[in-house]
Amino acid sequence: MMKFLAIASFCVIVILACEQPDPNINQEGSDELRSLEVGTSMSLGNLPYQANYYVPIYSDIYVDAVRQEELLSATLSIRNTSESDSIFVSRIDYYNTEGDLVRKYLDATIGLGPMGTINYVIEKEDDTGGSGANFYLSLSGTESSLKPVIQAVMVGETGNKGFAFVTNGIEITK
Repeated sequence: MMKFLAIASFCVIVILACEQPDPNINQEGSDELRSLEVGTSMSLGNLPYQANYYVPIYSDIYVDAVRQEELLSATLSIRNTSESDSIFVSRIDYYNTEGDLVRKYLDATIGLGPMGTINYVIEKEDDTGGSGANFYLSLSGTESSLKPVIQAVMVGETGNKGFAFVTNGIEITK
């Protein structure tokens, strides 16, 4: 009986250890974006810097005639390049190939301090976006000269080869 309990305990530990952690949860156990929330009562409409960004994301790509579709993981990276001013992010929306809203990532505005970066991951198994997925972001700041860097990094593998590539966010004027 003891041998059975030891084996059963070992199996439970192995199964629990194999569970994949959410890549968007920080070491403290909270969502990376939620931990930066500055609240919804903040009035951002009067700040000198107002910008919207479109960021292309590839959830999958076509690699060859045999295995046409290869799933990719994607990391959205928002980088504040200012040494003195914060950027406020009020919208991060994820759309699929057809242009349908898949997911809203923010319930409240988040603040990104000087020289700060936030990353958000679309896991490889999440194929809801498709090959034409994209993010739409809204940013604000206290200085009109802010120049954030907004990119997506896609990573995948086929056979014994790995690959990665970057797409740049482009500013959209309304």
